[in-house]
Amino acid sequence: MLAHSLREYKGRNPLILAIPRGAVPMGKVIADSLDGELDIVLVHKLSAPFNPELAVGAIDETGWAYIAPYALECGASGSYLQQEKSRQLQVLRKRRAQYTPFKPPIDANGRISIVVDDGLATGATMIAALHATRARKPAELVCAVPVAAPDSIEQIRPLADKIVCLSTPAYFGAVGNFYRSFPQVDDDEVIGILSRYRKGAQPGIPP
Repeated sequence: MLAHSLREYKGRNPLILAIPRGAVPMGKVIADSLDGELDIVLVHKLSAPFNPELAVGAIDETGWAYIAPYALECGASGSYLQQEKSRQLQVLRKRRAQYTPFKPPIDANGRISIVVDDGLATGATMIAALHATRARKPAELVCAVPVAAPDSIEQIRPLADKIVCLSTPAYFGAVGNFYRSFPQVDDDEVIGILSRYRKGAQPGIPP
């Protein structure tokens, strides 16, 4: 459904940047459908103390971090955030080594770049992903998600040239609530998808 909503980019060599791990299988489907290329944009949420599922911010590979305005209310002090940023930066470095060894990220400069996630709850990771991708000077920066909390989509709207979102339900809950099947995506699945694309796959030809 999301690929269909992005059909205006078919044949224009878009770069699909999936946020690991959950959006990588989705990114593959979109890249195949649009005759584009698949890569990842590595960001990671900063978790709240005592509630690892709640994002109080997000960090990208360069160490740039977005901190949510409610972070302190959730107990995320300055010292806690410094520790959490350091911890998650190590996670990102490990994932880069695992996911795309020996290969640099595909250059987004001058290209239509579509950042994909499986949904937006707080929007923190998408904020970091759009910031990281914008710094690479794409010709057009698109945010594409199947579902998002209404306040989150409004928060990220100024950061993208275009937003494609299938649904913004008033009562959001959790991303998984809007899928018939929402299995966890593990590192091996991400590595398998990316390695098939990196072994000489051509845009528009499924690996």
